[in-house]
Amino acid sequence: MDLLDEVREEAKIKAEALKRRVEYKYSSKLRPRQFQVADLVMRKAHPYQLEIKLSPKWTGPFRVIKALKNGAYRLETLEGGAIPRIWNATNLKFYFS
Repeated sequence: MDLLDEVREEAKIKAEALKRRVEYKYSSKLRPRQFQVADLVMRKAHPYQLEIKLSPKWTGPFRVIKALKNGAYRLETLEGGAIPRIWNATNLKFYFS
């Protein structure tokens, strides 16, 4: 029973070390994306748009009309129709024509 506190403390230290290693590994592969107003982007397709296995995974192009805080963007179609919801940068990628 006397060693129980020491074992718990060791487990806590190892768990914290593992958490930091995982965070470092994730952060090293993360590519931050920032879009400007009028950039052309593709957005990730909704699951209902993926009818078959070979359906395109990205839809678009769309134009960024407003950049909000924390990587959120408001989009519109190229014809000028607004997209009703806000999209996060993780669900967008640059469109190159």
